[in-house]
Amino acid sequence: MATSPDSKTTASALSPQLKLALDMGPLIVFFVTFFVAKRVVEDDTQGMIWATGIFVVVTAIALAVSYAIERKLHAMPLITGAVVLVMGGLTVYFNDERFIKYKPTIVSGLMGSTLLIGWARGKSLIKPLLGSTLELDDAGWRTLTLRWGFFFLVVAGLNELVWRSTTTSVWLNFKLFGILGLTFLFMLLQQPLIQRHSPAPPTED
Repeated sequence: MATSPDSKTTASALSPQLKLALDMGPLIVFFVTFFVAKRVVEDDTQGMIWATGIFVVVTAIALAVSYAIERKLHAMPLITGAVVLVMGGLTVYFNDERFIKYKPTIVSGLMGSTLLIGWARGKSLIKPLLGSTLELDDAGWRTLTLRWGFFFLVVAGLNELVWRSTTTSVWLNFKLFGILGLTFLFMLLQQPLIQRHSPAPPTED
């Protein structure tokens, strides 16, 4: 029996612009809300609580929009979104900013541990995350998985060091500029590896 087109929910692909907005939008709203709120309440902690509450709501909206369009949620946004919802909810409920500061540690720690455990078992788990944008041989994927695994663990450690030893404002700047900057630099440093292990382009006769 044939299934009519109207009986299925059609999934679409996110445009690059919308994907960027859904990925970065909640984070931008979080930072803007914090710097506005802390001027109003004149307190970093309460500014963080207000910003976290808005962050949770916008993150939930972003996940819902992504699922409504694609009819699925990819691993990285799902993990990050789940941690934001849980740790952000605890931050607001207990009025304790420490919970949201754990978030980068938890996400990066989970990602790093998962990649390294997979690598030890002979699986290149970074491939499902980057396979649509990169084409590498098996040795390249294994090396890249190992490097990303250690990178995520380093980020987790740095986040713990920064939030425990500095002010909320300094930690926020590290989260926005420090982690993003380190990630961009790390990606640039992987280019020689990617070039060595990419399939050679076909030669013309």
